[in-house]
Amino acid sequence: MSPQVAGLLQLTALIAALALAYRPLGDYMARVYSSEKNYRAEKWIYKAVGANPAAEMRWPAYLRAVLAFSAVSVLFLYLMQRAQGSLPGSLGFSSIDPDQAFNTAASFVANTNWQSYYGEQAMGHVVQTGGLAVQNFLSAAVGMAVAVALVRGFARSRTGELGNFWADLVRGVVRILLPISVIGAIVLVACGAIQNFSGIHEVGQFMGGTQEWNGGAVASQEVIKELGTNGGGYFNANSSHPFENPNPLSNLFEIFLILLIPFALTRTFGRMVGSLKQGYAILGAMAVIWIGFTALMMWTEFAHRGPAFEIAGGAMEGKETRFGIAGSSIFAVATTLTSTGAVNSFHSSYTGFGGGITMLGMQLGEIAPGGVGSGLYGMLIMAIIAVFIAGLMVGRTPEYLGKKIGTRQIKLAACYILVTPALVLGFTAVAMALPTPADSMTNAGAHGFSEILYAYTSGANNNGSAFAGLNADTQWFNTTIGIAMLLGRFLPMVFVLALAGSLAEQKPVPETAGTLRTDKPLYAGLLVGTILIITGLTYFPALALGPLAEGLAS
Repeated sequence: MSPQVAGLLQLTALIAALALAYRPLGDYMARVYSSEKNYRAEKWIYKAVGANPAAEMRWPAYLRAVLAFSAVSVLFLYLMQRAQGSLPGSLGFSSIDPDQAFNTAASFVANTNWQSYYGEQAMGHVVQTGGLAVQNFLSAAVGMAVAVALVRGFARSRTGELGNFWADLVRGVVRILLPISVIGAIVLVACGAIQNFSGIHEVGQFMGGTQEWNGGAVASQEVIKELGTNGGGYFNANSSHPFENPNPLSNLFEIFLILLIPFALTRTFGRMVGSLKQGYAILGAMAVIWIGFTALMMWTEFAHRGPAFEIAGGAMEGKETRFGIAGSSIFAVATTLTSTGAVNSFHSSYTGFGGGITMLGMQLGEIAPGGVGSGLYGMLIMAIIAVFIAGLMVGRTPEYLGKKIGTRQIKLAACYILVTPALVLGFTAVAMALPTPADSMTNAGAHGFSEILYAYTSGANNNGSAFAGLNADTQWFNTTIGIAMLLGRFLPMVFVLALAGSLAEQKPVPETAGTLRTDKPLYAGLLVGTILIITGLTYFPALALGPLAEGLAS
């Protein structure tokens, strides 16, 4: 069997598994966020934090809860890292330096999981499991809560109430993320991932010296790392490490986990707004982009250019032989079109065009299918923009799901779209202009520029993957990428929740003969075109200086 055919079979099996899980999981999540019943364990949590799950919140209160909870999370994780040297289970590792502790705390709370440290050489068991793994659950649940609040904005009318953040947060963890993670961890252990609390031990000789590894609760952290589109690896090699991702079966299962909830949330959206066809239209747009990017990546990496590629069967540099080009390409697209950031290969070693595809996937806003929660609300923002453009074409006030899209809604959507590019391009420009940050680049020219552009693209879009080659463990990069991660996560949420509140206050607009049908393939095509055009106009000059220049020169 040729590698190309094997890759096609893997992709087919993945699509089939996602299709089987789509309806039951999407409907289940809709019931979770619509239910008025609270489980006993949830009641204990509400009592502990002093929250009333039945109290409805308007968007300012919902936003304050999101920001306050996230701020406390950043502080807690920062202090835990700074005190690591005094904590039990630290494996003898010292406390984390202030700039790196800030960067890591911001990273995991912002669902980015950018890592400028070697996990197996810096973090002990307590920080890994009690700090980083906990934030993997909580940051994912925050994203889902904000997405559900926006969906309620479309579904409700003549009220500014968007639900209760604390109820949405707790239910997301207890009823969705935790049960799937338990099952997923068992599957990963069965595939060969490790799960223990062993200390550091010597595993043999390596290049004239000894090699040491520490164990850890890897499988349980790996599953929520992928399921919650987090991406932070227990080990520095991330999902290319055999303890995290042992074989092709575990690799395909981890890709499935990455895509599972973001795709299924479109069904949840359709169910909650009372029109499954609307959910299918969003799903269709996401699927077209994802499949297109995957096919393009596989073609780029399989293309035979020169004797080395001919012998290897394609661009095998930086890829694990147990996954091959197909498994690596599918994983790379899945992780950069979502906000996961996990890697099973090194994107810096991809072909020039292949590296550009991973970058462009993040620059789309990670909406195909995107991060857990963030992918859905990002796609709905683009849906509003697409409706607005269509309205301009026919000369009538745009409407979406029975809500008029007026000046206020478009301003909020425009602000959402502009935040991330401003962070990415602004920080990249400053880093390239200053002398010190450029010293961290391993490569010169277009590839070196791509290293820095990728770093800020990954940070501001809350992805967390690294291009490799850039030494990001400096005060400059730890601080600036940390700021980019926080602003890139929470500023868009401000506009999303404000938009949700403005939509919930409206009364429904009856559908007429002139209303654009947003549940048809024509609209899904318009949505895909809008996404690609807006991203292309925004990032094309920067991409031309980096991956496009490198690809054309090779």
